[in-house]
Amino acid sequence: MEMLIKHFSFALLIVFVFVLVSRAQVVPNDQSGFISIDCGLPESAGSYSEASTGINYVSDEPFTNTGVSKTLLPEYQAGYQKQLAHLRAFPEGIRNCYTVNITRGTSYLIRATFYYGNYDNKSYPPGFDIHLGANFWDTIIFYFDLPLQKQIIHVPLDDYVRVCLVNNGTGTPFISALELRPLVNKTYVTPSGSLALDTRVDLGSITNLSYRYPYDAFDRGWSYFDINNYKPNWTTISTPLTVNPGKYYKPPSEIMSTAITPTNASEPLVYTWFTYQNKAYYVYLHFSEIQKLKANQSRSFDIFLNGELFYGPLVLDYLNVTTIYSPSPLPSTVNFFGFGNYTFSLIKRKNSTLPPILNAIEIYTSVDFSQSETSRKDVEAITMIKSTYGELMKRNWDGDPCAPIKYLWEGLNCSYDGSNPPRITSLNLSSNGLTGEITSYISKLAMLQSFIDTPSEVENTNKCNSAPCETKKKSNILVPIVSSVGGLALLLLAAAGILIAMKRKEKQVPTGGVTKGTGGSEIQNDFFEEKKRQFTYSEVSNITENFVRVLGRGGFGTVYHGCIGDMQVAVKKLSPSSVKLLMTVHHRNLTSLIGYCIEGNNMALIYEYMTNGDLDSHLLDEGNANVLSWERRLQIAMDAAQGLEYLHNGCKPPIVHRDVKTSNILLNENFQAKLADFGLSRTFPTDGGSHVSTVVAGTPGYLDPEYSTTNRLTEKSDVYSFGVVLLQIITCRTAILSRGHERTHISQWVRFMLDNGDIVSIVDKRLRGDFETNSVWKAVEIAMACISQNPSKRPDMNQVVTELKHCLVMELARRNHSRATNSTNSNEVLSTLMTSEFSPLAR
Repeated sequence: MEMLIKHFSFALLIVFVFVLVSRAQVVPNDQSGFISIDCGLPESAGSYSEASTGINYVSDEPFTNTGVSKTLLPEYQAGYQKQLAHLRAFPEGIRNCYTVNITRGTSYLIRATFYYGNYDNKSYPPGFDIHLGANFWDTIIFYFDLPLQKQIIHVPLDDYVRVCLVNNGTGTPFISALELRPLVNKTYVTPSGSLALDTRVDLGSITNLSYRYPYDAFDRGWSYFDINNYKPNWTTISTPLTVNPGKYYKPPSEIMSTAITPTNASEPLVYTWFTYQNKAYYVYLHFSEIQKLKANQSRSFDIFLNGELFYGPLVLDYLNVTTIYSPSPLPSTVNFFGFGNYTFSLIKRKNSTLPPILNAIEIYTSVDFSQSETSRKDVEAITMIKSTYGELMKRNWDGDPCAPIKYLWEGLNCSYDGSNPPRITSLNLSSNGLTGEITSYISKLAMLQSFIDTPSEVENTNKCNSAPCETKKKSNILVPIVSSVGGLALLLLAAAGILIAMKRKEKQVPTGGVTKGTGGSEIQNDFFEEKKRQFTYSEVSNITENFVRVLGRGGFGTVYHGCIGDMQVAVKKLSPSSVKLLMTVHHRNLTSLIGYCIEGNNMALIYEYMTNGDLDSHLLDEGNANVLSWERRLQIAMDAAQGLEYLHNGCKPPIVHRDVKTSNILLNENFQAKLADFGLSRTFPTDGGSHVSTVVAGTPGYLDPEYSTTNRLTEKSDVYSFGVVLLQIITCRTAILSRGHERTHISQWVRFMLDNGDIVSIVDKRLRGDFETNSVWKAVEIAMACISQNPSKRPDMNQVVTELKHCLVMELARRNHSRATNSTNSNEVLSTLMTSEFSPLAR
């Protein structure tokens, strides 16, 4: 049912928010507290009132200092509300933020809207992340070029809120509109965390219209359930009278004047949705009695959740709203595959003459914003320092100064003490060429231990290999900061500073690497200089013809097509941290490195071009006439397994890929498979640790359920993902199967078929039985072992490689027997298989 709900709520959410719908005139409610920002609207254009809603929008220029304004072509604006005519894109910087002043402690509905509209003429919507303050909120992924929204109910702890767009390497972030709406503080309360919208739907709609402000006083968007298309066992009832919305949740009368009831009055009213992640769900059920009951009529019912009493008995007031909600998260129902479902059953009581009804429902998931933001006093001080020195505006100083540590402002160091707010402890302004007096705002950084404001006294033209080599002149700003500790402490500090400076001057400057200043990344390029060709950034631009043709987008960044002479190549533009990992992996079943570019902040790796694209296109692209044989599929599976086995056992420290899937397995001209895209990869501890704890990342359907529920990442997480890939290779089906409105994981479908002993129906029908049955059985057994519920029962990748070798031997033996005249290749491969140990290659 989640697919059912998602399908209509996503599409119709677009309708209610953006499409200009002709309706009866409604007198607008009070907009006090509303903040409505049209992102990309020039400030010179002034504010305006959106015609269909009456909402007053303003330019975003007062709320952000970065980005570029774009206007969509008229054909993309047609039919949508005016706030989608513009957008602001952020081609520079990793994190760019909007800072909006609000009322501290007030509950807000925060809505961010994104409409690509092919503004960059690339016909390829980007992907990126959205953060709320210092915390990750969600990832923006476009499945269609339609408007998309992210909504969250949040109580800010400060008198401002920051909404940040973060470049995750899959495209240029942008935003079309940002809206904040104050709510009643006694509503949508959770023990912890904020509430991200999953579904908000008018269940009994008889008009198939969607509603927002001015119908909804809080400007919540209500999509409708098209009962005629989906035909559940429901019927609708309605009233032309106005329903009193109450004083708390206030669902609109237009929503509450209709309801659903079971078609068979003696049956329960059942509402189900499925979930594919272990999230904490909160639900709000909105009821109103909209039928005037006669003296001999009654309506009372109990509400059950997954068979357990949730609330009851419930008797409704005529034309008044009653909201039943969960003050704590619903009990998790997720199984080891990552699937779960919630079923609400409304069952009439014995003395009731009428069946249960339900008017509307809201479903949210809890978002735990556990990252503490920088101390407010430090934020105020560093913000004033930034505004005092115009040169600092050029730095990527946006968002929270210290948090998360991944986006620490350049030139800062901070202290982190558990759940306490981070504090700024070091400030380095030496690379900005600042002149004039030192601002007094620096003294407001109470925890500041080090301040550097002037360039190095030592001319250093060599490159540093490890720690920064520059000798810095310490500013006398430390005097007012530390004077309170007494003269002796000050003398000790001064003496220590002199000794340190003398020691630094004595040190020889190392060579052989590239370094950036404070807060930057350090990359040694010794390996590249010895083994690979170095390109300038200008050469890389020429190779790719200015990065015109995009081959794909992965976790590390965009991949471009290029040519070096007659040789085709793939070019990845990377961040410095990306190079650190990619420069260490070299194996015949990993994409081969040809060259590199390290020139300032411009960094790229140049790989061999994989002529036959990715495995996903060969398995799932219906337009691809090239059907992979069973032999070739096994060889591809074994290639990928060997690449993965190398990462686990041949690299020191070991590497967990974390995003093994068919689209990350590339095929060269000979259909040799190579694992690609290490954008989510993580190194593994070498000190005997059994796992690393990390934020869950990966692709739905391939994600290890154990990892997704515990955040404990091990090599067995990759094994699970590979098991899903192997099932896809066997069946030629997607990782998550859709049938009507139901979604099933491929492993559940295979297990069902196996329980019925139907191995033939599991295998891709396009093979037409051209395979060794025992080989297929063996491959299925390997795959099912890989996706075992218990990670300890999953095989290691070296075991997987060995078992796949046996599968391939069986298939080659069959082909060798049945096609003796064309078996030379098979004999050679068979001989190789029988003698090779498939050990990891040395780097």
